[in-house]
Amino acid sequence: MKKRVVITGMGVVAPNGVGLDAFTEALKSGKSGIEFYPQLKELGFSCCIGGIPKISEEKKREYFTELQLRNFNSASILYGCIAGVDAWKDAGLEINDKADFDSGTIFGAGTSGVERLREAIYGVDNHKVRRLGSTVVAQTMASGVSAYLGGMLGLGNQVTTNSSACTTGTEAIMMGVDRIQLGKAKRMLVGSSSEDGPYIWGGFDAMRVMTRHHNETPESGSRPMSATASGFVPGSGAGALVLESLESAQARNATIYAEIIGGAINSGGQRNGGTMTAPNSDAVQRCIRDAVADAGIEASDIDTINGHLTATIKDPTEIQNWATALGLKGPKFPYINALKSAIGHCLSASGSIETVASVLEIKEGFIFPSINSEDLHPEIEALIGKERVPQKLIKQPVNIVAKASFGFGDVNGCVILKKFKS
Repeated sequence: MKKRVVITGMGVVAPNGVGLDAFTEALKSGKSGIEFYPQLKELGFSCCIGGIPKISEEKKREYFTELQLRNFNSASILYGCIAGVDAWKDAGLEINDKADFDSGTIFGAGTSGVERLREAIYGVDNHKVRRLGSTVVAQTMASGVSAYLGGMLGLGNQVTTNSSACTTGTEAIMMGVDRIQLGKAKRMLVGSSSEDGPYIWGGFDAMRVMTRHHNETPESGSRPMSATASGFVPGSGAGALVLESLESAQARNATIYAEIIGGAINSGGQRNGGTMTAPNSDAVQRCIRDAVADAGIEASDIDTINGHLTATIKDPTEIQNWATALGLKGPKFPYINALKSAIGHCLSASGSIETVASVLEIKEGFIFPSINSEDLHPEIEALIGKERVPQKLIKQPVNIVAKASFGFGDVNGCVILKKFKS
């Protein structure tokens, strides 16, 4: 029999709030974390807005030693470690002198230390190899964030980094669930992080998939499900969750935020309309249906959906996929919101940050507003109705939330969260 998996701790580094308290308040108030960045304009970007978490030098020193910060220049590791350590402490777990073989981490990332890598490349080109420093490898290796977290927390179980584009965070959660359900770990720190800046965002700007129309109005630039959506706004940050077997959580009398009752991961194989950048709708629908079946619930049991919804031309397709997979539309369709409206598309960090938001909805009994969607896309409005996309905070009990991510490479992930009942 599979072990029940619960969430006992969380941490978040988001463009609109660093830490659970600030992030929760931002969720409820519909606060945007999108700003204009002059550097992007100077570099000739079409989209000069984005979401970058605000981390002071003092904040960094709460988590890293002076030695660790020497020549440190990896936003992905910085964000991931702050979120991860916060989640660990939020779960009431200690940092021991010896390795904890019952605890591990699967912490995803798209890239690691791109700025540091750029410095290293210039250093090599300029024949200054010996000046690169001893941390360049740790900061730029793909598994840098999990390696740092493993050392900071003394994790002795599996310590690894996954990477599946925009599905990374959701996939990391389901991989952690699997490990606990199989009895291979008592608890897993799961999540994902993403870097920011021109060397990360430049490729997307070149693809013309980011909005060019809101450089003077950044807070209204990210418009998922909107008729005037003109491309996504880039974001960055990290989200982290401590997953734990129910028996372990109860044995130490831990606070339980919610339970993960099911989920699914698949790929469309870049067939039947699926490409490197577009989803195979059959696979998306299958992923949703498999997650619902794995959770042992009916589609009608879902109170709200936290969609992937990127503010591109694929938003109506995603809503159609949800409606088809669930067999629900109009007033029977669950509420659906898009956190990207407030923080932008945080790429590999999006799934984990958005899952933290979903868990907070369950724990505190609210559905956060999906800002900038007042002019709902006509195809979406015709299918589910305007009232299913909350424009303002809704205060009500939330029992079940479905959170999904659909990433480059035609990869999909869906997790089903439920209010904990013993």
